[in-house]
This record gives sequence, structure tokens and C-alpha cells, in this order.
Amino acid sequence: MARTQPTPGMARTLEDLRRHIARMRKAGETVALVPTMGALHDGHLTLVRTARKKAQRVVVSIFVNPTQFAPNEDLARYPRDEAGDLEKLATVGTDLVWAPAPDEMYRPGFATRIEVGGAAEGLEGSFRPHHFGGVATVCCKLFSQVTPDIALFGEKDYQQLCVIRQMVRDLDLPLAIQGVPTVREKDGLALSSRNAYLTPEQRAAAPALNAAIRAVAATVATGGRQAPAIKAAGKALERAGFGPIDYVAIADAETLGPWQARSGRPGRVLAAAKLGATRLIDNVAIPRPKA
Repeated sequence: MARTQPTPGMARTLEDLRRHIARMRKAGETVALVPTMGALHDGHLTLVRTARKKAQRVVVSIFVNPTQFAPNEDLARYPRDEAGDLEKLATVGTDLVWAPAPDEMYRPGFATRIEVGGAAEGLEGSFRPHHFGGVATVCCKLFSQVTPDIALFGEKDYQQLCVIRQMVRDLDLPLAIQGVPTVREKDGLALSSRNAYLTPEQRAAAPALNAAIRAVAATVATGGRQAPAIKAAGKALERAGFGPIDYVAIADAETLGPWQARSGRPGRVLAAAKLGATRLIDNVAIPRPKA
């Protein structure tokens, strides 16, 4: 017989959240935070499962953050399913869900925003210049509200992970940031809440994004030239029905600056492209040469 998990606690106001956290701290318990925007899938649940191994208590935030969406982006139609999310979180041992309303997260008169550079420049930062400032601001607020010992983020949003690590380092925030490998469908498509937007035909074509960047990674790992590999990936994506293609890029896995095989440093291939009206992103590590 399957073991049932207790229903997670719920906090919708900052005062309630702090009461819950205070009880955990009084008991001497460590706390892990998994920030999400809801519409949870197994990628999110993998973050929670990993968090359970890292701390005694797990807090999951569900908040569709308006400050990281531009006016022409999909804030209004971003998938939301709080009831379904809570059912899923109960199966993986979540202790507390922090689900504030927008006016609770950003109270009247809110006027402070974190400005980010470094890892936030280029790639997503070029196509969504508003985005990482909004991500950094809400994550900094979440870290202040929950006071976790560790926060976990998926590697699917790889540049975001780098930006958050940079912010925590630059601002001397007292927590660890852990990346968790991307969870994929059997055909290689990275799990994403936005996959729900895809038509059946688009869903069938979507794995071409992962295939294209894996081909780039394999080529440059063995000394192949970067520019032709990137060009070939772009053509493969166009044949699969993607377009426009925002970028296919090769970057240092830690700084997101330029990468060369001879450097001996870890590298990453990152890409973003539209399939119909849905913008998909993905990334893969460049394999290390075998000794």
C-alpha cells in the first residue's frame, strides 16, 4: 500500500509565512526553497525530491512573477493550476507552500528593483532585457522572506541559474544555490510549463531543438569549428519548423562568456527559438574530452 504524504501547509501572507518559518527554526530545522511559477511538472517535482535530501524542511513558492514579463509576453495566459499543483506537491513531501498574491509580494508603493549585469548580459538578456532584473528582484525577496539554507533551480533555465548564483555571491546572501539537471521527455524535449501551448504537430517537432544543440556540443567537443556547427543547427531548426531562431550559442558554463575547447573549462550550448507562437529554450553541457 502506497504511503500517503501529509498535505503541505499553506501561507498566503508574509505574516503567516514568517510564523511557519519561525516554528521550523525554533525546532532547529534546516530549510530548502524551491521557487516556481506553478503549472508544475515532473521537473519541478524533481527539484522538491532533491530538496528533501538537502534539508529537513522544504518550502515551495508558487508565484507568477509579473515583473519578469514584458507587456507583449504571456503573463495573462501563463498556465495556472494551483489545485493540481498542491496535489502534486503532497506526493513529494512538501512541508509548506508560499503562494502570495501579486499585491502581497509587491505591496503598494513598491519601488525597488535589482539591476543585474555579468551573466545576465547577452542570450536571454538581449531578447528579454527586462527579464533578469525581475527574476533577481523576486528571488531576492523570496530569499529574504523564507530565509532558506539552500535554494534549488533547474538547469533548463541555465542563464537564470547563473544570474541567481551571481546575485547571491555579489550580495553576500547567506544561502547555497544548487542547480538540478534538466528533466526531459523520452524524446529529449525539456519539460516546461510552456509545452502546454504546443499543438500536436508542434510537439512532434519540438525535440529538434535538443537534437540540434546536442549536435553542436558533440562537434565542438572534438575540436570542430563553432561557427559552422551553429549555422548547421540553425538550418536544422528551420527545417523542423522553428523560427525565428533567437540564438544558438556556445558559452563558458560558469561565466557565460566565450568558450574555447583548448581552455579546459566547462562549456555549454544554449538555444532559444519559436515554434509557432511558443518560445522554447534549452541547453546542454559540452562533453569533456576523454582522458
